[in-house]
Amino acid sequence: MHPKPKSHGFRPGSGRPSRQGGAALYVALMILVLLALIGIVGMQVAGLQERMAANYLATNVAFQTAEADVRLRECFIEGVVNRDGVCAAGTAPIQQSCEDGFDPSDWAAGLSNLVPQANWVSIREIGQCISGNADMDMGVRPVTEDPNRVFQVTTYATNPAATANAAVDTIFRP
Repeated sequence: MHPKPKSHGFRPGSGRPSRQGGAALYVALMILVLLALIGIVGMQVAGLQERMAANYLATNVAFQTAEADVRLRECFIEGVVNRDGVCAAGTAPIQQSCEDGFDPSDWAAGLSNLVPQANWVSIREIGQCISGNADMDMGVRPVTEDPNRVFQVTTYATNPAATANAAVDTIFRP
């Protein structure tokens, strides 16, 4: 007589099925769900970091545009003061008013609401506004020439997509 083969779904010596037959399936499904949740959270974090990087790039491009515009205007002012015409491409009107109450922050905030966005510049000669700007009789100069030429250059710029803006305000003495 041959021995009777054992059945895998039954406990030896008993006539009923084992209660542990599907436990591995449930544990595997729970681990799979946890891994899926971890993957979803990872994708959300990566998406957020990508948006942050894009915003940083847009802001940095706007700032670099404003900074380049300031340097161009300073070169223009240097050419006007030295009468050599250098950087004629950076021409802009030079205001000479001390009592206009110009505030670069308010000026830039007003421009940020304009549609469509554009780059702007404000050049003010403020040497005559500064206390102590007086002739010290240290040499001969033309009566119309200011001995202390100081300029305030303020620029407002956006990135090419107009999604970010920046303002730069400098004091320049040629």
